[in-house]
Amino acid sequence: MTSPSFKAFTATTEGDSVTRAVVTMSTDDLPDGVLVAVEYSSVNYKDGLATIPKGRVARISPLVPGIDLAGTVAESGIEGFPQGTPVIAHGYEIGVSRHGGFAEYARVPVEWLVPMPDGLDSRQAMAIGTAGFTAALSVLELEKRGLRPERGPVLVTGATGGVGSSAVGILAGRGYEVVASTGKGDAEGYLRSLGASSIVSRQELSAEGGRPLEGAAWAGAVDCVGGQILANVLSRVRYGGAVAASGLTAGTSLPTTVMPFILRAVSLLGIDSVETPIERRREVWRQLGGPLKPRGLEQMIADVTLDTVEPPLDAILEGRLTGRTVVNVHG
Repeated sequence: MTSPSFKAFTATTEGDSVTRAVVTMSTDDLPDGVLVAVEYSSVNYKDGLATIPKGRVARISPLVPGIDLAGTVAESGIEGFPQGTPVIAHGYEIGVSRHGGFAEYARVPVEWLVPMPDGLDSRQAMAIGTAGFTAALSVLELEKRGLRPERGPVLVTGATGGVGSSAVGILAGRGYEVVASTGKGDAEGYLRSLGASSIVSRQELSAEGGRPLEGAAWAGAVDCVGGQILANVLSRVRYGGAVAASGLTAGTSLPTTVMPFILRAVSLLGIDSVETPIERRREVWRQLGGPLKPRGLEQMIADVTLDTVEPPLDAILEGRLTGRTVVNVHG
């Protein structure tokens, strides 16, 4: 029996160069796992890194990027996931050491599959995607630490990015006063449409040489950028507050002191979405279809196809992408 052929976007590493192209593949080219007929994927920072020579993300070549995907199970006899079941998959090794979502088909271990929650379709799920899942984890961890709307405003850094936009929408939907930080001068209207109450410039938060403790301004924060900005945010969080950190686009070093932690009892919460245990992953997605669904989700979305995905991959690495870019693999 002939194996189905399909269209895929690949990144092929040859020495110090990477060739990106839309090619025809066969399901025989895919690793073991449950065959999923992909409908949508999305563009993430990690996907951009997987397609450049020094990105240090791709573990195989050629690689189909796309660290998240949504579609339907294309095989019968899969326990718990009958043929036609709408599913989501992201994280783990997808789009890194095994082919990902920038293709019409993918194979995923059954233990990595998430049932599509009520309240979402494939396009909406990928508008949320890894970024929105990370934002949801951040908000849930802050609330576990005691954050509540009545405690005061919450800062979101890198607010026009995927995680940041989702965090603004989730927090606003849960009744928080959201302060959005961005370096994009024309982004105020966009961020207010997601529910931001006020805007802070990135420049204000990126200055070096500040005091270990500054005036307390925020009850908590979702930090998507790291580096000096994260250090400055920590110095301005109110007593007993917390910062959920998931990003590194502003750098991997953290030039801070112990002062926020021992004088204001501030907590720094590390957020990882790649290795989240599957039961936790499925539960968070159930909430993303309901109480955690970001406000203004449609305002975040830009649509591309496999044939037009290269410009967004470059733009996200250069910090020029706003919101979420979903990839319609059949477009």
